[in-house]
Amino acid sequence: MVDFRWSAGLAIAAWLLAGNMAGAMDRPVTVAQAPLSAAEQELSRGVQLIQQGQPDAAIAAFQRATELDPNLAPAHYNLGLALRQQGQLQAAANAFYQATQVDPSFALAYANLGAALLEGNNLSISQQYLERAVQLDPELGLAYYNLGLVHRLQGNAEEAIAALQQAARFSPNAPESYYHLGLVYQQQGRSDTAVANFQRAVEINPGYAEAHYSLGTLQFEQGDLDTALNSFRSSAQANPNYANAYYGAGLVFIEQQRYAEAQRVLQYARDLYTNQGNAAWANNAAQLLQQAQQAQGGQ
Repeated sequence: MVDFRWSAGLAIAAWLLAGNMAGAMDRPVTVAQAPLSAAEQELSRGVQLIQQGQPDAAIAAFQRATELDPNLAPAHYNLGLALRQQGQLQAAANAFYQATQVDPSFALAYANLGAALLEGNNLSISQQYLERAVQLDPELGLAYYNLGLVHRLQGNAEEAIAALQQAARFSPNAPESYYHLGLVYQQQGRSDTAVANFQRAVEINPGYAEAHYSLGTLQFEQGDLDTALNSFRSSAQANPNYANAYYGAGLVFIEQQRYAEAQRVLQYARDLYTNQGNAAWANNAAQLLQQAQQAQGGQ
């Protein structure tokens, strides 16, 4: 989950980055009224460095802010965001935890702490912090979204649906909630409801490759081959390196007995899977490619 909300000074919610939960939505950076303390100056400088694409320098600035004022919760929080953006999950979780200790009412800190723990596959602890986040802020879509992912990974389908529906309610412009709702409904065999949610996801974000692909798989299963092919094509256009899109197109072409086209996309899928280190699916694509070659030879 990378729905980062940066804060400067004592004013929360300065900037929202594009990420897994939400599309790009810039907000002006806000700072506390002058004169700023030394710690607040470092915090403000760190946010500016993030905006300038200098995460390492920003981390250093946020760390100095926490050293200058250990009770400045936004400094710990932004340090966590920057560390998480760099893939340092344990350090990020520690920083978010410090933010919650300084300010026990800091809902976003609990939400991002839960998200970092989710990424680290610490599901039960993640759930506790995410539930605390929604207790503090019952309209925090980010927390509901991650809570839905936790429930889905735990196999709790109905709880996942409930949480993801809340996420969609409070963050209606975030396509990921609809996408994951679609996945849960698909697993339950509720194809029409899954299709509706995948369609909503791609309406919000036409560049959502995974949602286009998932929509295509259901359309293929329903026998709507041309529509499925269009969805797989949209998936590939959204992300030309998304191997699943080409694999799905290959399935459609074989079903339509368009074997030469099937071979072309399946070769591409096989090579992408191989280059991405996905040996199992590279083997699947190779087997399907062989089927297409044999079918063409038998015509």
